[in-house]
Amino acid sequence: MEIVVCVKQVPDTTEVKIDPVTNTLIRQGVPSIVNPFDKNAVEAALQLKEKHGGKVTVISMGPPQAKDALKECLAMGADEAILLSDRAFGGADTLATSHTLAAGIKKLGKVDIILCGKQAIDGDTAQVGPEIAEHLDIAQVTYVAKIDVEGDKLRIEREQEEGYEIIEVSMPVVLTVVKSINEPRYPTVKGTMKANRKEIPVWTANDVPVVAEKIGLKGSPTQVRRIFTPKQRTQGEIIQADSAREAAALLIQKLSDAKIV
Repeated sequence: MEIVVCVKQVPDTTEVKIDPVTNTLIRQGVPSIVNPFDKNAVEAALQLKEKHGGKVTVISMGPPQAKDALKECLAMGADEAILLSDRAFGGADTLATSHTLAAGIKKLGKVDIILCGKQAIDGDTAQVGPEIAEHLDIAQVTYVAKIDVEGDKLRIEREQEEGYEIIEVSMPVVLTVVKSINEPRYPTVKGTMKANRKEIPVWTANDVPVVAEKIGLKGSPTQVRRIFTPKQRTQGEIIQADSAREAAALLIQKLSDAKIV
């Protein structure tokens, strides 16, 4: 079974730095981590490999320092890692990102399952996984909470607000997983040492079948026009009274005076 996991390196800080010219996130010099949902995807891939055999390849698009995220995935137990890195990829929105990742996956050849986290914590769009499926013209299932292999098909439990939806799907398929699917394992010392010795190939725009007009900032239909800090809200009023009844009456009176009720 050939399994590919798409991972993203995201900022590990509440301090958001934006390039004032391109209105995109500045990643250089900012502490980063593997997107938490993507760790669940890696763990799901490793569990499938342990149960059914196969190979797990992690792939990411990002700057050179994204190798650190890939090395962590290798330390967890992934077999191979690929970094898609090129100045031409910079400033990509979800559509351009998914086009680039899909091109990298195409170069890998036959793939049975593509796993992604349900969303990245820096953008929270949950769009890249489904868009990869569209670019590759294969099936997709989102919000996956359980994966069972039944012959040449997968039996999926899809998490919903009030329960689970059971779906049977043929491979190849793109699955985006939720946090409840598993508890990601910690990298072992042996795995970390092995990952640090492993050379991670870097593929540029010349190495994968991308369309120049569909990558990076040029290929991104979503663009940020303006960034601003919202005005601070005025503080509310605390109503004090001798009893709850008097406080309620006073609240109703104030709401009435303000013509809210």
